[in-house]
Amino acid sequence: MESCNLFSALRAAFPADLGQTAIEAAGPDGAPLYYTWRDLDQASARIANLLAALQLPEGSRIAVQVEKSVEAMLLYLATLRAGYVFLPLNTAYQSAEIEYFIGNAEPAVVVCTPGNFGWVSKIAFTAGSQHVFTLGDDRTGSLLERAAHHGDEHQPLPRQADDLAAILYTSGTTGRSKGAMLTHGNLLSNARVLKEYWGWRADDVLIHALPIFHVHGLFVAIHAALLGGSKMLWYGKFDARAVIAAMPRATVFMGVPTLYVRMLGEATLTREAARAMRLFISGSAPLLIETFRSWQERTGHTILERYGMSETIMLTSNPYTADARYGGQDERRGSTVGFPLPGVGLRIVDDQGQPVAVGAIGNIQVRGPNVFHGYWRMPEKTAEEFTVDAQGHPWFKTGDVGQQDARGYVSIVGRSKDLIISGGYNVYPAEVEGFINELPGVDESAVVGVPHPDFGEVGVALVTARPGAQLDGAAIIAQLKAQLAHFKVPKQCYVVAELPRNTMGKVQKNLLRDQYKALFQA
Repeated sequence: MESCNLFSALRAAFPADLGQTAIEAAGPDGAPLYYTWRDLDQASARIANLLAALQLPEGSRIAVQVEKSVEAMLLYLATLRAGYVFLPLNTAYQSAEIEYFIGNAEPAVVVCTPGNFGWVSKIAFTAGSQHVFTLGDDRTGSLLERAAHHGDEHQPLPRQADDLAAILYTSGTTGRSKGAMLTHGNLLSNARVLKEYWGWRADDVLIHALPIFHVHGLFVAIHAALLGGSKMLWYGKFDARAVIAAMPRATVFMGVPTLYVRMLGEATLTREAARAMRLFISGSAPLLIETFRSWQERTGHTILERYGMSETIMLTSNPYTADARYGGQDERRGSTVGFPLPGVGLRIVDDQGQPVAVGAIGNIQVRGPNVFHGYWRMPEKTAEEFTVDAQGHPWFKTGDVGQQDARGYVSIVGRSKDLIISGGYNVYPAEVEGFINELPGVDESAVVGVPHPDFGEVGVALVTARPGAQLDGAAIIAQLKAQLAHFKVPKQCYVVAELPRNTMGKVQKNLLRDQYKALFQA
């Protein structure tokens, strides 16, 4: 089996001149901070040497809940380098959630913000963790203080493709959060595919404004830039005006749909501002067709939408250039996530596992070198989420519902758990939301299923209005009845100030279902 420590592959892509700037960030006082490629190599070596000096057991987990910083990224690289397993945790998690994650993963090392040391260390030591360090977003904390005493050279530990590199906990909207186990081979294979598919170049400059506890910001963005030997403009938090102002010095931006909407709200977003950019990528949540079109009109650029999961990293992408596998077309289509990436198998099947007709809606299943190796300490759940075809190939059941047209474009209709079965008929919320979002004055919508005494389940629509618009829920229902089959039309429509979202911009439909679950109860 090929030896493939992910860090070694990333380090091999660093430019020959290590004195070049690799990352430009902002210090606590707002003054620019410059990190050279040599800094990345030597600083990650010091932290790796610190971890090695702790003499941790093979396969130890390093749990990290800190604010975004370049040093937090260096800790990730050092963990790979030292051969341990990185466990990033959302900065929004509170004590009960952290207690579950640490209790489940049993990390040998926990790294937290200095301000949280008191309660996090208590949880960690109770769960059996041997070491707790702190790391601030201002280059302070015990981790860096201890690492400063170690050497700046480190030989990466040999790893095999199947060796665990990271554990990412899923959101847990349908039960206990599950830790997706990703290997060095999973991450490296996907990074190499994306580098080629998106035309990554050494002279690219990435605007990095995403959190780094998630696939999008940690793996997709950072791996692409490092593997490309490309510079990053680093932002601790997204600031629409600052990102737009940075575009003349950059070439690539990756964001969730919410970030694009916020930039469209700025008058400084113009074709001239985006003139130097070559690629805008969107993911982690559905991109509304109106946002897609507005971005084209304002900037002259077509956003490239793609699709991935914590368990698989990236699966599909709209084309950057012509994809010969699909007739050579290079059109980026709104409301689609493009084609399966090279090496990724994707099929759409019915509830019995049989392939559906072209264009028909079904369950999305995938396979490939990027697909994870199962859920941490949940063998039964892992077995449930995979199925084997007649040739013995394992397919991962994504839980997403979608369709693929004759040209190969994949569209996501929704999550299977979001499916509403009303009076025996299947209702796909994304389809209904598409009609609602096209209505005058509507900014965005979410349709969820709630219990109903007659139909078993019915749809309820929550709608937000554009600035200055006045919406009426009953009028929206009336318009939908003229456009959709009656069973698809929500029974109620409420105009709300905002939709609840998680940190990646996804609407939290589980919260909406819970809020309205008693609506039709006697």
